[in-house]
Amino acid sequence: MKYLSQLTDPVYQKPEKLSSFDRFLLTLIRDERDLPFLHLTLKITFTLWPLAIILYIPGLNNWLWWAAAIAYHFFNNLVFKGPFGLMLHCTSHRVFFEKKYQFWNHYLPWAIGPLFGQTPEGYYSHHIGMHHPENNMPEDDSSTMMYQRDSFSGFLHYLGSFIASGVYDTACYFLRKKRNRLCMRLVRGELIFLGACVGLSFINFPATFAVFILPFIISRVIMMVGNWAQHAFVCAVEPENSYKNSITCINTKYNHKCWNDGYHISHHVKPSMHWTEHPVYFKKTLDEYISNDAIVFDGIHFLHVWFYLMGKRYDLLAKHFVNIGDRFETDAEIMSFLQQRTRRIVTIPMPTVAAA
Repeated sequence: MKYLSQLTDPVYQKPEKLSSFDRFLLTLIRDERDLPFLHLTLKITFTLWPLAIILYIPGLNNWLWWAAAIAYHFFNNLVFKGPFGLMLHCTSHRVFFEKKYQFWNHYLPWAIGPLFGQTPEGYYSHHIGMHHPENNMPEDDSSTMMYQRDSFSGFLHYLGSFIASGVYDTACYFLRKKRNRLCMRLVRGELIFLGACVGLSFINFPATFAVFILPFIISRVIMMVGNWAQHAFVCAVEPENSYKNSITCINTKYNHKCWNDGYHISHHVKPSMHWTEHPVYFKKTLDEYISNDAIVFDGIHFLHVWFYLMGKRYDLLAKHFVNIGDRFETDAEIMSFLQQRTRRIVTIPMPTVAAA
């Protein structure tokens, strides 16, 4: 186990000096703290789109095509995927551009998102329209409650269900809740992405597979791995309590790369909180974490948590568990506590649209 030490996760520090270009960029966005998002957007735009276009060039030399494909996936999956995904997350919760430039709020989901396999507005519809309102409870299509959350077969069932019927189930949820506009946005984005992939496949299938289809597959898997880990430890008595159905990961490089995404408890408590505020808020509200038996890990992030759960390595989870409030005396006690939180929770089936 670990004890709470000084936080090393990023907080906002106002730059002493800005270039003239950065001063111009600040006039476009609502919050000066989001300037790194514009830098990232420009890097992605001028890296991935040129590589994607190269892959569609007719008659391109075979080795040049493979070199471009390898470079595309190196930058897509190893350099930009995490930062982009969490930038999309942050800008879904907090409007990015100023009102007079609001058209550019469509740029990330429509022009950049598809390169990472994110269907236009699908992420926003699911995450903002369903996941946060339902908070991992049964009506949340991505809820983990009904699964044994240290089971690889359980995860495969979870993943398969989401891939096979996730869009349909989410659309049904919106219809049931009479959120027709969100339903339209979800279905429209999915159909446009699917139609574009089909049409482009007739033009150049290898390029379409490399640029859009493979990132789509990878993205769906990664999102489910992340959500599984974020909501793997759920209290059966109070599953609706954000302190008891989510986790927080502190002091990890992941938080520097992915905009403090490790602070998932406080994100559910205050979804619109700016990403730079989470470390300060965590220290300020530590008593809430203690009184709610919250789970905090130090030095690991969600991917580690998922791998450790799949291997039932509760010893490694206990090693990184932060013993806030001195609640536990031994790692064995922590392991027992964590195992209780991963047990399958029996839920009542949700009504169908027809029965609503």
